[in-house]
Amino acid sequence: MSDAEVVAAARAWIPDDPDAETRAELQAIVDEAVAGSGEAVADLHSRFDTRLAFGTAGLRGEIAAGPNRMNRVLVAQAAAGLAAYLVEQAAESGVTPSVVIGYDGRTNSQVFARDTAEVMAGAGVRAVLLPRLLPTPVLAFAVRHLKASAGVMVTASHNPARDNGYKVYLGGADEGSQIVPPADGLIAAHIDEVARGAVSDLPRSDDYEIAEESLVDAYVAATAAVAGHGTTRTAGADHGSGLRVVYTAMHGVGWQTASAVFAAAGLSVPVSVPEQQEPDPDFPTVSFPNPEEPGALDLAFALAREAGAQLVIANDPDADRLAIGIPDESSAEGFRRLSGNEVGMLLGWTAAELAAESGLDGALAASIVSSPALKAVADAHGLRFAETLTGFKWVSRVPGLLFGYEEALGYLVNPQTVRDKDGISAATFALALAQRLHAEGRTIADRLDEFTERFGAYASDQISIRVTDLDRISRIMAALRAEPPAHVGDAVVVRIDDLREGSATLPPSDVLRIVLDDGSRVMVRPSGTEPKLKIYIDAFDDGDTDAAARRAAAQSRADAVGAAMRVLTDAV
Repeated sequence: MSDAEVVAAARAWIPDDPDAETRAELQAIVDEAVAGSGEAVADLHSRFDTRLAFGTAGLRGEIAAGPNRMNRVLVAQAAAGLAAYLVEQAAESGVTPSVVIGYDGRTNSQVFARDTAEVMAGAGVRAVLLPRLLPTPVLAFAVRHLKASAGVMVTASHNPARDNGYKVYLGGADEGSQIVPPADGLIAAHIDEVARGAVSDLPRSDDYEIAEESLVDAYVAATAAVAGHGTTRTAGADHGSGLRVVYTAMHGVGWQTASAVFAAAGLSVPVSVPEQQEPDPDFPTVSFPNPEEPGALDLAFALAREAGAQLVIANDPDADRLAIGIPDESSAEGFRRLSGNEVGMLLGWTAAELAAESGLDGALAASIVSSPALKAVADAHGLRFAETLTGFKWVSRVPGLLFGYEEALGYLVNPQTVRDKDGISAATFALALAQRLHAEGRTIADRLDEFTERFGAYASDQISIRVTDLDRISRIMAALRAEPPAHVGDAVVVRIDDLREGSATLPPSDVLRIVLDDGSRVMVRPSGTEPKLKIYIDAFDDGDTDAAARRAAAQSRADAVGAAMRVLTDAV
């Protein structure tokens, strides 16, 4: 758009925006632009030249006015578009479509959820709003529990404080998984059609339902059950007596539900980090509310040192991810966070043991950027292994799934109950394992050593290249394709798999897999939710030294490959 056109578009937006705050914000920018502010004009172009895309991650962005931001206009359009899709899909069956809607503690989450309920009800869709702010896994559970046609969760997960998002699930044959093609494209087309008209013209109704608390109780009971299977429990509810645990909700919505699950499971309820226990959309004690980020677990580690804890459990703000910390004398904090791959190895191994004890057949699954370690576990236990594209919308759909994970702290331990990553059920599973080990006089660190001794040492590294110029991501991917490296550091490139065209088992994706002659592997892909290029490195060592030395050797290989990839990408 020209400068004049973008100012006109902004002026047209203002009277259609139901939010007084974003109306006032935009009016002030328009006034500055008209007065000659180049910065204000540039801001309007950023907001109006394009539209926040609806895709397989739904919507996610900064809360502000304009079609390229998250706001009540975008949410109403998304709700109306999704409603049109659901009505269209239900037309042949003659059944009234239904949607269940959840929200977390972020800014405007409840407002966006109520807007969605009103627009859905106005479109003839049965709308059920969860009774209060709750974790994302409760919404994912509710889609299946209520046999809803779809689910909407208003959350931006672990994004920065000013962000919010809109995550969509489908029921029926999709069994409560997140949307994948072609559904995302069909929904997006309906949203685009809605966006051609005025939001104020959309029919709304307050004839929506509020779910009973019994739904939350059902989630708690179903999730507590994952602690009661086979090797994760010993006799008696106090089997982990003496294990001291610290928990943080990271200013999110996890504590109330997680503590209820732990108590229902007969597990020790952890000591909660008080500064981070209650929902706070400003996330005041962390610079970035993601347990993976440096410093995010500082308060939890400090409380763990004070309490003499042997385990730290962290959920992200919407509680769909899990981080684990264990004592480490070599660390300045006295604790270290296990990598997502280490937690995936441990939980996957326990799931495989349970399957063997129960005589179950099925599959373990991990995303393509996660460690190859889980395949070794599956092979050793006679289980199938499935590799999927990144995202639980793919992991959750693996036939016969017993356990699935992705290295970004996402784990699915109870696929018969929830078809998405669930940080609360994963925390329950991990806590039950830790308490069983404690009762046997062992620790999580001991279990990691046992894993290395049986399966070999797996190590990982990750590079995240955050950009302000999105074209740089395309340039790096194009350069790697146009001039494939023959070496990565001292390692020779054996082959490069370009997944743009997909494969026999994977849909097309903008991913490069670089296989090296020392057994290392590099995965390169653009992030689907942030302005980043992500590079994942995995290395392996199966020498005859002790577990610690083998892990150190594998990590040294991963570090060397990571350093070489930084040099390659910095040159573009």
